[in-house]
Amino acid sequence: MSDLKSMRNIGRELEKKLNQAGISTPDELRQIGSEDAFLRVKVYYPNICLVHLMALEGAVCDIEYNQLPEEVQARLKAFCDGLG
Repeated sequence: MSDLKSMRNIGRELEKKLNQAGISTPDELRQIGSEDAFLRVKVYYPNICLVHLMALEGAVCDIEYNQLPEEVQARLKAFCDGLG
């Protein structure tokens, strides 16, 4: 079983949050996708924010979250804003 912390942008705290939400491997995170993973984590940690979502997207795409293309960042921001 691979370690989530082996992925870009995933540290100990985000790994803990993902585990709490039932996501424990990089393959699971890639299959679920960043938005669904964010929603699952948000159930347990309602104060997570856009930066967490961007970190998850970066992990899935194997890119540093601050290097995501502008259109991806805008899509993620709209998704996060739509959650209220």
